[in-house]
Amino acid sequence: MKKIKSLTELSGVITELPRGGYLVDTSAGYIQFGSPPETLKDTIFLPKGVPYIFVLPMEHFDPKHGMSVAEIEFPVYYNYFLKKQKSRIFVNPDHIENMKIVLQEAVFGPTKVNIEDDVEKTENSFVPDIMSEMKYFRGGRNLEDMVTLLPLKPEGFNIDNVRIVQNPDGSFDVTDNGIFLVKVPAKINFNALYDLGATIAEPFIPPEFGITCLGPSHGFDPEQNTSGFILWINKVGIMVDPPANSTLWLKDSNVNPKLIDSIIFTHCHADHDAGTFQKILEETKVTIYTTPTIMQSFLRKYSALTRIPIPTLIKMFNFYPVKMNAHYNIHGAIFSFYYSLHSIPTIGFHFSYRNKRFIYSSDHLNEPNIIKKLYQDGVISRERMNFLLNFPWNYDIIYHEAGIPPLHTPVSYLNSLPEEIQKKITVYHIAEKDFPKETHLKLAKFGIGETVYPDVEKYEHEEAYRIMDVFSRIDVFKDLPIDRAKDLLLIVKKEHFNKGEYIIKKNTVGDKFYVIVSGNVSVSGFENGEIQDKVYTTFEYFGEASLLLGTPRQADVIAVTNVEAYSIEKESFLNLISGTPVETHIRKLASIRDENSWTVIKSNPFFKNLSSFQITKLESMLKEVEENKEEILFRAGKKINHIFLLIEGTVLEIDRQGNTRKCSRGEIIGDIFSIKDRKPIRHTYKAQTKVKLYLIDGKDILTFLEENPGVYMNMMFEKGYIK
Repeated sequence: MKKIKSLTELSGVITELPRGGYLVDTSAGYIQFGSPPETLKDTIFLPKGVPYIFVLPMEHFDPKHGMSVAEIEFPVYYNYFLKKQKSRIFVNPDHIENMKIVLQEAVFGPTKVNIEDDVEKTENSFVPDIMSEMKYFRGGRNLEDMVTLLPLKPEGFNIDNVRIVQNPDGSFDVTDNGIFLVKVPAKINFNALYDLGATIAEPFIPPEFGITCLGPSHGFDPEQNTSGFILWINKVGIMVDPPANSTLWLKDSNVNPKLIDSIIFTHCHADHDAGTFQKILEETKVTIYTTPTIMQSFLRKYSALTRIPIPTLIKMFNFYPVKMNAHYNIHGAIFSFYYSLHSIPTIGFHFSYRNKRFIYSSDHLNEPNIIKKLYQDGVISRERMNFLLNFPWNYDIIYHEAGIPPLHTPVSYLNSLPEEIQKKITVYHIAEKDFPKETHLKLAKFGIGETVYPDVEKYEHEEAYRIMDVFSRIDVFKDLPIDRAKDLLLIVKKEHFNKGEYIIKKNTVGDKFYVIVSGNVSVSGFENGEIQDKVYTTFEYFGEASLLLGTPRQADVIAVTNVEAYSIEKESFLNLISGTPVETHIRKLASIRDENSWTVIKSNPFFKNLSSFQITKLESMLKEVEENKEEILFRAGKKINHIFLLIEGTVLEIDRQGNTRKCSRGEIIGDIFSIKDRKPIRHTYKAQTKVKLYLIDGKDILTFLEENPGVYMNMMFEKGYIK
């Protein structure tokens, strides 16, 4: 993580921007190559300001970071509305139509909108004419008025007296007035820049109810993080429109990603959806709550950006469609959603939780005089006007956006509200410099250390709920029969360990099974000493092997931080799982989960960055096998139903021309995409020596990739599955 710092001058003819991409100073003005999110914040203070000429790379998406490197939405906005300048974007000819889709969804929204299916029919329900509202905000403008998309011609192209030619390796040669200026690298680097804000030393422990600000400001503010927040409900996090780099920000803020299992996605502007896609790719599947209309817009946008088909994209997360006028129980809070007043389809929401009521406006034009005029001009119906005018200022906690009309609520209006209402309002989406000095409003403060903890009434059975919730998040325990699950409440004990304390000592008798509730533990002391980084975190378990196999403890387990864990005594644990599917799964894992399995998985380039939670899931699928020298593992032209990971020995990959390549330790032997597409494998794999391998069933590895979309996306791009 690097501290936010905008540029005020260039380092030379070519400057690598802090957030990624390159800026070249030419006689035609600044030309920017590549455009990762928020590079506008890098260039806004430069002498010539934000560039209006962009050259986009062949690949518009960085799968490693889950991030666009062609985010031109905000520069287009800025140049058109503030500089009265039309942007010129040079794009690979094959991708121009895709870029039009991306910009259409982001700038103007879907070309056709009918939200009837987004509204739960009740006696007093009505269907807002969102298309009419979008036309009002559009003001007769078309995409072509704001931006020109031009082809990257193979023979080169001119921008006034500047000529740009793309080389076979993807780099660009730039000449100015016939004189060679610079070579721009092919690869567009992405750099995460954000301010951590207030931090904490120990891993974050989520509250029964809380709100963490991820960023308080907007996409044009170079000084602060873009707006977004986390709702903590029953100790589980729900991200609301996470800004770019939120997942990295949370890791640096000592927040375990498994604590956050869902996203409320309000609309498809880049400052709201960039972090959403990053979270989708971070670890295991998340649930996204939004309307079908907004989801379809999101899918069209990101399918065009990544070139991944929509049916594949939507499998990367759990989509939970929401409707207006309906109620949804999310982690014990009762949510309702509504369409706010904005330039593209956008939802706000409110919920009740215990004794508190909370509302979030989302991006919303909440100005009574304008709302009334929209009705007078026939833009909105009387029902819509009345709904918008009756904002529930009586709620206990109000999170409201502010910004420049007509897209946003003027902060002056919020500051005109009665004092008792202002005191309940936390303002988002506004730069600190624009926040009023004399006010009772609160400006959102970001940083995990600034998490807000509203007082809520306590429930009698909170600990019982917590036990059941923790064990339900562990895959193997999802198959525990209900009559056994209730026994957990009788046999589970809560234990606390201080940082540096031994929880398990190597070569001692196993007497307990542990599940981590909060904190981190290190696992060390293995025979070969290969593992240096084996750390388990929240919702992970350990200590099962010696209980099931009757062997001494094989490693030391030490609290890296302060740790809270649930423990179960050996006899109670064995009785709990006896004769259930849990016993089968956990015995298999106990026999395979060791130093070897961890290091082999970590040796694989696609698996090396897996979390310990993901590794445990993959380990549960392994079966160790041996094959003799000269054995054909897979023959080209044949269909396969499993893959291998190489443990030891030599395996040759042989292509159709007879060329051979030696496979490395941990490498995937076989072709996952041949299994997925049910097509014959293209290469032959042969054991040159006697080999040890981990066998993984085809269905199991496809399930693993489906549940871990970030790994899947990296594989698709690396293996050329995305054309």
